[in-house]
Amino acid sequence: MANETQKVGAIRFPFPFTPYSIQEDFMAELYRVLEAGKIGIFESPTGTGKSLSLICGALSWLRDFEQKKREEEARLLETGTGPLHDEKDESLCLSSSCEGAAGTPRPAGEPAWVTQFVQKKEERDLVDRLKAEQARRKQREERLQQLQHRVQLKYAAKRLRQEEEETENLLRLSREMLETGLGAERPEQLESGEEELVLAEYESDEEKKAASGVDEDEDDLEEEHVTKIYYCSRTHSQLAQFVHEVKKSPFGKDVRLVSLGSRQNLCVNEDVKSLGSVQLINDRCVDMQRSRHEKKGAEEEKPKRRRQEKQVACPFYNHEQMGLLRDEALAEVKDIEQLLALGKEARACPYYGSRLAIPAAQLVVLPYQMLLHAATRQAAGIRLQDQVVIIDEAHNLIDTITGMHSVEVSGSQLCQHSQLLQYMERYGKRLKAKNLMYLKQILYLLEKFVAVLGGNIKQNPNTQSLSQTGTELKTINDFLFQSQIDNINLFKVQRYCEKSMISRKLFGFTERYGAVLSSREQPKLAGFQQFLQSLQPRTTEALAAPADESQASAPRPASPLMHIEGFLAALTAANQDGRVILSRQGSLSQSTLKFLLLNPAVHFAQVVKECRAVVIAGGTMQPVSDFRQQLLACAGVEAERVVEFSCGHVIPPDNILPLVICSGISNQPLEFTFQKRELPQMMDEAGRILCNLCGVVPGGVVCFFPSYEYLRQVHAHWEKGGLLGRLAARKKIFQEPKSAHQVEQVLVAYSRCIQACGQERGRVTGALLLSVVGGKMSEGINFSDNLGRCVVMVGMPFPNIRSPELQEKIAYLDQTLPRAPGQAPPGKALVENLCMKAVNQSIGRAIRHQKDFASIVLLDQRYARPPVLAKLPAWIQAHVEVKATFGPAIAAVQKFHREKSASS
Repeated sequence: MANETQKVGAIRFPFPFTPYSIQEDFMAELYRVLEAGKIGIFESPTGTGKSLSLICGALSWLRDFEQKKREEEARLLETGTGPLHDEKDESLCLSSSCEGAAGTPRPAGEPAWVTQFVQKKEERDLVDRLKAEQARRKQREERLQQLQHRVQLKYAAKRLRQEEEETENLLRLSREMLETGLGAERPEQLESGEEELVLAEYESDEEKKAASGVDEDEDDLEEEHVTKIYYCSRTHSQLAQFVHEVKKSPFGKDVRLVSLGSRQNLCVNEDVKSLGSVQLINDRCVDMQRSRHEKKGAEEEKPKRRRQEKQVACPFYNHEQMGLLRDEALAEVKDIEQLLALGKEARACPYYGSRLAIPAAQLVVLPYQMLLHAATRQAAGIRLQDQVVIIDEAHNLIDTITGMHSVEVSGSQLCQHSQLLQYMERYGKRLKAKNLMYLKQILYLLEKFVAVLGGNIKQNPNTQSLSQTGTELKTINDFLFQSQIDNINLFKVQRYCEKSMISRKLFGFTERYGAVLSSREQPKLAGFQQFLQSLQPRTTEALAAPADESQASAPRPASPLMHIEGFLAALTAANQDGRVILSRQGSLSQSTLKFLLLNPAVHFAQVVKECRAVVIAGGTMQPVSDFRQQLLACAGVEAERVVEFSCGHVIPPDNILPLVICSGISNQPLEFTFQKRELPQMMDEAGRILCNLCGVVPGGVVCFFPSYEYLRQVHAHWEKGGLLGRLAARKKIFQEPKSAHQVEQVLVAYSRCIQACGQERGRVTGALLLSVVGGKMSEGINFSDNLGRCVVMVGMPFPNIRSPELQEKIAYLDQTLPRAPGQAPPGKALVENLCMKAVNQSIGRAIRHQKDFASIVLLDQRYARPPVLAKLPAWIQAHVEVKATFGPAIAAVQKFHREKSASS
C-alpha cells in the first residue's frame, strides 16, 4: 500500500493510504495540542483508525519540531549569538541542553557593561552546549546508520560472548582448584549462600545522593534525552498492536522506537524468571546486580546447588552486550517479543538494554503502570520534563491510578511475627543496632495492625474468631491513632524496608528453611517448621524435602511482608487523599486492612506538571466530566489548557439503529432498578423481548446484564418458565464464563455456531451470547459483522451504592469538588458516570469497521432521559430513537435488518 502525504492547512501528514476526513481532523487537532502544550482529551470510536491517527499526527509534529530546532541551532552556530530575550518561539530551545542558558534576569541598576558581559558569556555557553549536543547527535546517527546496514553486529556480539564464556570458565576452574587445594574455611557457621540472607549494615536514615554501583555504571552510558513521545496503553498485546501499526506507517523505517516492559516480561535469566512473583523477580534482579559489584569471593557457590546458583551476578547484565542490544533496538522498530528474542540471542538483558535506549529514542512504548507510578517511572529512567505523553485506551484511567495505589493486606499476611522472630534469632548476632531497631519497629507495627482488627498476633490467625465483625472506615490519621502507631516515623520504616530489602531476605530465609533443612539445623528450627506447616497445611511433604525441578514451574508466592511494605507506603499519603477500611470477618485470617486512594489526581499531577503536552485518548471517553474534574482540575490544570476532541464514526448513518425501549410487549414499563429487576414480570418481559429480537435479527445477538448474579437469576427463571427453550429454538445460547481461561473457548464456539448457521440456513439463525457488563466480554472483544448484529442492554448497570468504598468516594467528591449551578452533586454524577462508562464500553463492541452494521437496544425507560442520552457517545447519541411501546420498536429492528441483509 503506497504511502500518501496529506496536507491539512500548512501541515503535511504522511499516511499509508488516503485517510478519512475524521482522521485528518484528528491529526490536525492533535498537532495543535502538542504545539501549544495543551492537555487533550481525544475520542475516536473503534474502527476509525485511531492508532494510525495518533502515530502520524504525533510523529509529524515531532518531525517538524526537530527540523525547526535544527534550523535554529544552525543559525545560532553560524552567527555565534542568539536572540536570548526576544525569541518568539521558545519551544525551539526545549531540550535540557538549553535549560537555564538564556534570559537569566539581571539585578536592577547593574552597569550596562556588566549586563553585556554576562549576556555574551551566556551566548557563548549556549553555543558550546549546542555544539556538544550536535556532536552527540551526529555520533548517535552514525552508529545507528552502521547498524541499519548490519555492519558486523552479530559477529561482534558472538565474539564478545565467546570471550566472556572462556574467561568465566577459567575463573571457575581457578576457584575450584583453590577450594580443593586450600579448603575454604568460613569464619562463622553459616551454610554456603546463606550470607546473602543477612541484612547489610544500614548506615543512615537520610536519602543519599550517592547511587549504587549499578546506577554509576548506567550514568556513564546515559546520553542526553532528546524530545520524545511516550505512548502507553493498558496491556502488552495492545502495545504490540501499536508497534505493528508504527511499522506499517510512513514513519516505520526512520523512527527510533523502544518498547519497555517489566522484568517479568523481559527477563531472559531462567533462574530468576522461575521465581514467578513479580516482586521476587524484581528483588532478585536488583540483588544480583549488587552482588556483581560487591564481588564477594566467599559467596561463590558450587554448581550442583541449584538454589545457590541464583545468587551469582547475572550473566546477561553486560555493558558491551547491552550497548549492542540498545543500538539494535533503535535501528529497527521492535515489539516486546522481538526485543526478548534479541536479548536471548545476544545474551544481553532486554530490561536494562531497553532502558539504555530511552535517551535517544523518539517514541517510547510502555504499559500504564511504568508511566503512572512515580517509583517505577524513576527506576526505569523515564524523564517527563518537556516531553509528550499519550495515554491510549484511557477510559478507565482514573480506576487504573486508584487501583495502582490502593493496597489490601489480610490478617494472615499480618501474622508474620514468628518469621521475623526466627530470622532475628538466627542472625541477631550479625546484625547492627539500627537493623535490630527497625526490625523491632516492624514487629511492633504488625502487632498493632493485628490488634486493631481485634486479633492476637501470637495465635494462629486461622483459628482466631473475632468478637466484632463488620466494616469500619477511618481517615489515615485516625487509623494511626487507633492503632497506637502515630509515634512511629513510617517514612523512615518504609525507606528502611526498601533499602535493606528485608522482605526478600525474609522470603529467602523461610524458603531455605522450609525446603532444605540440614540435619544440623533441624532441632533448632523445629518450632519454625511447625509454624510454616500451619500456614501451608497442604504442602507438609514439600517442606521436608528439597524442591525439585517439577515444582519450579509453579510460581512461588511473594513474601507477605511485601504486601505490608505496600500498605506502609500508602499510609504515608496525605490524610485527605485516602481512607483505611477495616474489614472484620469471622476469623482473623479472612479479615483485612485496605488503603483506599480517594484522590488519583495527586499521582497524576506530576505528569501534567512536567510534560510539555498530555493526550488522553480512547474509543469511548464519554462522559468526560470525570477526567476534567477528578483528574485534571484536582491536579491543578487550568480549564483553558484542556482541549476536547470527539469525532464521529466512519460508518454511514443508516448502518446503525440505536433504540431506547420504554415498555415491553405487555405494556409493562421497563425500569430494571435494583428494587424491581428481580420481579418475575420484569424477568419475563426481558425474555419475551429477547425472543422477538432473536426472531428478526440474523447472526449473533449479544445481551448484557448488570451483574453475574442477576444473569444467574434470570437464566434460572427463564429455564423454569420455558422461555429459555423458546430462545434456544431460534438462537443457540452461550453464557459468559466467570473463569478468564474459558472465555476464548466460549467465543470460538459462539463464532463457529454463527458461521455454521449462516451456511445451513435452518430454523436456528445464529447464536445468543448472555454477557455481563464489566465482565470478560464487555471490553476488548471484537463482535464485528455477524458476531454482533444486535447488542441488547438490560437495565442500567449502576455500581453497588452500598459499597463502603463507593460511599466514601461520593462523600469525598461532594466535599472537595464545587457543585456547578443546575448540575447534580459531584458524588451523584460519579455514580451516573460509572454506569454510563460501562454502558458505552459494552455497546461499542458491535460496530468495528466502515461497512459494519448493527442495532443497539437499550431496555430501560431511564435511558430516554436527556441527561442520560447526553452521556452516550456522540456517534450513537445523534441517531437514538426513543420508542414508548414495543410494537414500533420491533418493527424498526425488523425493517433495519431486512434492508441491510438484502444490500450486503
